[in-house]
Amino acid sequence: MPAQHNIDSERELWDAFAESTKDKALEAEPVLCWTQYAGHGPGPELLGSPRTALEIGCGTGRALAFLLHQGVEVTGLDLSPVAVKHLTERWGPMGAEFMCAEVLEHLAASTKTYDAIYSIFGAVWFANPVKLFPLIAKRLNPGGRLVFSQPPAIPGAYGPQGMYKGGFAGKAMFTYRYSYTPRKWAALLAKNGFQDIDATVLGAPTEGHIGTLIVRGVKR
Repeated sequence: MPAQHNIDSERELWDAFAESTKDKALEAEPVLCWTQYAGHGPGPELLGSPRTALEIGCGTGRALAFLLHQGVEVTGLDLSPVAVKHLTERWGPMGAEFMCAEVLEHLAASTKTYDAIYSIFGAVWFANPVKLFPLIAKRLNPGGRLVFSQPPAIPGAYGPQGMYKGGFAGKAMFTYRYSYTPRKWAALLAKNGFQDIDATVLGAPTEGHIGTLIVRGVKR
């Protein structure tokens, strides 16, 4: 049975997350790191040399701000109005644009295209890729890159995975995240017109710790 998303309840969840990370959004220095470990793994080179970039699920905005300082025309998309308010307050005056919208609805309605679309533990993790990837392909310029990272799937646990916010007490705020093998992610990209695809799990800096799934592809 397909996952049943409720946009209002998900927005409430991400508003709570935005409040909990407000200090990072307003004070932390820009950095683009694809993994959950500071200073570990590749950097902005995975995006090539884009003139324009869209981050879907921009969270604290630190990666987007890093690209802004490199001269990239950047746009951030997030479901949380709280996050968009914080990020616009800090980075809007420097030229960054932020939009509050559900990713599938926005990409379906938009006509703007980009040289790069990326997600760092962001919207690609929380949106059905069967619906998301065709929309991303339409919003990328020829030769544009899609790059995303997130935790790898737990072995044997594939497809949509329910996730509660916080512990297992209190108001039931939850969302769905999507987990697949690297081979499956690569196949999904290929089906939607991407080439030069690389989908791998980068090991953690400490043996036995959780690695990072990093996937990238180029639009034909």
